[in-house]
Amino acid sequence: MKRSKSYKAVATKIENAKAHTLDQAVRALREAIRAKFDESVEATVRLGVDPRKADQMVRGTTVLPHGTGKKVRVLVLAKGDKAKEAEDAGADFVGAEDYVEKIQGGWADVDTIIATPDMMGQVGKLGKILGPKKLMPNPKSGTVTMDVAKAITSAKAGKIEYRLDKTSNIQAGVGKMSFSDDQIIENLKTFFGAIMRAKPASAKGTYLKNASICSTMGPGIKLDVNEIAMLGR
Repeated sequence: MKRSKSYKAVATKIENAKAHTLDQAVRALREAIRAKFDESVEATVRLGVDPRKADQMVRGTTVLPHGTGKKVRVLVLAKGDKAKEAEDAGADFVGAEDYVEKIQGGWADVDTIIATPDMMGQVGKLGKILGPKKLMPNPKSGTVTMDVAKAITSAKAGKIEYRLDKTSNIQAGVGKMSFSDDQIIENLKTFFGAIMRAKPASAKGTYLKNASICSTMGPGIKLDVNEIAMLGR
C-alpha cells in the first residue's frame, strides 16, 4: 500500500518514540488520522502465556462503557416464549431451525449470535462455519443462555469478547475516532483491565509482554506496559 509523506512522517515519529501513556497514545492517534471515514480504534496485547495449554487460555467478555461505536446486529436462536422475549428485547433476527439452515447455506450477516441451551444440539452442527467467524455461541461468553433479553442488551450496549489467539495475542475493537479522547481512554482502561484480571493462575514469568493501539488506517502506537498492568488492580 502506498503511503503519503505525511503518514510516513507521523509513523516514523511514533515508531521511534518511547512507550506512550494512554493519554499520549490517543493524542498520537489523532495526529495519525488520514482517512475520510470514521476509523475504528483497535487495541492489541501480547501475553506471556502458552495458548496450547488449556489452563493458560485467556478468554472472556467485558462491556465497554461507551460501546464500540458500531451498530450490533444480533441473531437469537430460540423457540416459543424465548423467541418472543428476544423479539421484545430488540433482537435483529429471531428464529430456530430456519436460521440454522440459512447459516448452513452461507448466511452470517450478524455480529453476535445468542442461543438458548435447548438449541445447542442443532447449533453444534454450525461449529465449523461459525467458529472461524467468531460467532459460535458459548456459555463462557454469555451467548448460550436462557436470559436472552439480558444477553441482547449487553451485546448492543458494547459487550465485546476477547480470546487469546495461537500467537498469544488478543485484539479487539474498542471504539471509533469520532469518540472523545476521554471515551476512548475509558474504553481502553476497561478492556486492558479485563485482560489483566483474567491472568491464569498457572501463568509464569511476565504476563503482559506488550500492548499497542492503532486506528484502522494508522500506524501502531506502543503503550507503557507498566500503566496497563496497574489497570488490573
